[in-house]
Amino acid sequence: MAEQELSAQLELHEGEEIVEVIELPGNGAAAADDLTNEVEEEEDDGGWETEDDENMEVVRDDSDLTFSRHTKAVFCLSLDEKSNSLVVTGGEDDRAFVWRLSNGEVLLECTGHKDSIVSASFSHDSALVVTGDMSGLIKVWRVETKEEIWSFEVGDLQWVEWHPYAHVLLAGTDEGSCWMWKIPSGECKTFQGSGSQATCGKVLPDGKRAVVGYEDGTVRVWDLKQASPLHIVKGQDSHQGPLTCIATNDNGSLVLTGSVDCTAKLLNPLTGKVVGVFSVQNSTKECVETEQMEETESNSNSVESVGFCRVLPLVAVGYLDGTMGIWDVPSQTLRHKWQLQAGIVQLLWEQHSPIIYTGSLDGAVRIWDARSGRMESECCGHAAEILDFVVNKEASMIVTASGDRTVKVFYLQRPDR
Repeated sequence: MAEQELSAQLELHEGEEIVEVIELPGNGAAAADDLTNEVEEEEDDGGWETEDDENMEVVRDDSDLTFSRHTKAVFCLSLDEKSNSLVVTGGEDDRAFVWRLSNGEVLLECTGHKDSIVSASFSHDSALVVTGDMSGLIKVWRVETKEEIWSFEVGDLQWVEWHPYAHVLLAGTDEGSCWMWKIPSGECKTFQGSGSQATCGKVLPDGKRAVVGYEDGTVRVWDLKQASPLHIVKGQDSHQGPLTCIATNDNGSLVLTGSVDCTAKLLNPLTGKVVGVFSVQNSTKECVETEQMEETESNSNSVESVGFCRVLPLVAVGYLDGTMGIWDVPSQTLRHKWQLQAGIVQLLWEQHSPIIYTGSLDGAVRIWDARSGRMESECCGHAAEILDFVVNKEASMIVTASGDRTVKVFYLQRPDR
C-alpha cells in the first residue's frame, strides 16, 4: 500500500524478512478492563483502601528504590530532560511530587489540584514543571525556586505537552478544543476542532506544527503560528474509532497513530496522506464496528501505544490484549509478533539501539531485542498494573508508576541482569 510514496521518503531496509510469533503463558486480556476503569473510576469507592490491599503481595521485587508518598494510583511521571536526576509524578490522590531519583527526597510538592493528576512533565530545559488534573486545572512550577508561576483552568483535560524548544504548552480537552500558552506570560491561542474530544496530541520536532487525534477518528495537523489546520485526515483515511496514541519519528517526516479500531496508521504530515496501515490479524478478533464498540466497550481490544525505532526503520505497535507487532517501515512487513501474558499499557524504544520496553497490566516491564525478537529481561515488583514508565537517556534506569500507589526505580546495569 502506497509503496511508491513510501519509497520516495525512505531508503528500503535490506535484510531477510522474518516473521516470528512468541507466545508467553498467561491469560491475555483478562485484566484489560482495569486500565480504563482505573482512570475513570470515581473516588467515592474508598480508593485503594479495600480488600484489594490483601492481594498486593509481590513474590519478586527487582527494584532498587520505591517512592511511596502517593496514597492512591500513580497515573503519570516524567524525567527531567537536562540531567535525568529528577522525576515528577502525579496521581489519583490529586497530588504531584518532584523528587530525586537517587534517594526519593521530595524537592517540591505541587499542591492545589482538585482532581486526579493525569499529566505531569518537565520543560525541555528542566526549569519548569507542568501538572494538569482531570477537571482542567493546569499549573506550572519553577523547579529552582519551588514556586507556582502560572495557572489556568480549561474544560475537562485529556493531555498537556511541552513544546520541544520553548516554554510553551499545548493541551487537549474533552470538548475538542486545544489550547496553547506561552509561559509565564499566559499569551494564548485556541485550536477549534469539530467538537469531538481531543484524545491525544504531539508537537512535531520542527516546533511549528502539532498533530492532534480525536474521538471521532480524525487527525488534524495544526500550524501553531496561525492556529489553523494544515491537513485534516477524515473519511476513509481516518480511524474508525477514537485515537489513543501518537508518535513521530525524529525528523518529523512520519507520524504514527493508534486507535481503538485496532489499527496503527502511518501519516505523512507534509501532505496529510496516510501512507501505511499496520494491523496484527489475530489482535483484531475482539474488535467491533464503532457502534458496537460503545455497547461492548469492556470487551474491545485497542492499540494502546506506538513508537518509532531511532536506529532502524522499524515501528512497534502494542495492544491491550498483550499483542505487540514490529514492522519494517519501507516494506511494511511484519518482522516479529509477540504475545505477552498481560495487556500492554505503554512501549518505549531506547535512544541508541533497537531495544524496546513494554509496560504491562501485570505490573512488569519487559525488555526486547527487535533484531532477534527475543525477550532480554524483565523488571518486576509492582502489585498492580503499570500506568506509565520512562527510561533514561543512557538506558541504565527504568522508572515506573503503578496502580499499587508506588513508583519504582530499576537500575539495569547490574551483574545479575
